[in-house]
Amino acid sequence: MTTTSHLIATLQQHSATFAPVVPFCLNSPRIWHIDLTAANPVLHRINLADTQALADYIFGEMQNRNALAAIGGYNEERFLYHRSAHFNGSSEPRTIHLGIDIWAPVNTPIAAPTDGIVHSFANNCHFGDYGYTIILEHHLAGYRFFTLYGHLSAPSLVGLYEGKSIGKGETFAWFGNAQENGNWPPHLHFQLITDMGSRKGDFPGVCAKSERNYYLSICPNPAVLLGWQTSAITFETKS
Repeated sequence: MTTTSHLIATLQQHSATFAPVVPFCLNSPRIWHIDLTAANPVLHRINLADTQALADYIFGEMQNRNALAAIGGYNEERFLYHRSAHFNGSSEPRTIHLGIDIWAPVNTPIAAPTDGIVHSFANNCHFGDYGYTIILEHHLAGYRFFTLYGHLSAPSLVGLYEGKSIGKGETFAWFGNAQENGNWPPHLHFQLITDMGSRKGDFPGVCAKSERNYYLSICPNPAVLLGWQTSAITFETKS
């Protein structure tokens, strides 16, 4: 087994101890599993660069379905990123999503799934980027790993400093609005990272298809930290 495989096995062993990251059960039937690939016909009919139009679609569907939130995206090849030049690489566009997105109202609180410290934070303010971002560092059963929280509100960074302790279950951030979260409908980008390298306050949340294997090897599926059982989600995308 690789080091990452051992880490995932360790996280699975401790999964019952993790605190909820968001204040609703992600395995509820009232959670919509959203599809943001080219297979979703709605994405071909709206102007993806229009943040309000995208928000109207996502939150309109949530209302129609009586959904508390929408979730999805890990290892998803997304048509959605045609909305921003931020995802145009020099030779190949970035389309593979490396985290899980949770779409819910502005100011939804975010808590740490397990004890950690603030590794770094930043305002990545390009159109389509993370906006306000926090990265936590965690140590569990001899393993070190990181969790990234993107698209936050500006107050989430107030009083932060590198090395600040964040306790398991402690609310430390909130979903941001489009003016502060990189021009997106309100949501949390949640990502598990095993190797930050020299990066601080930022880490790719989307990669090119040619880089997929490498990035998935250091950004494994974070569902275990969220307590999200993907088989529990049954909603389909409407056409």
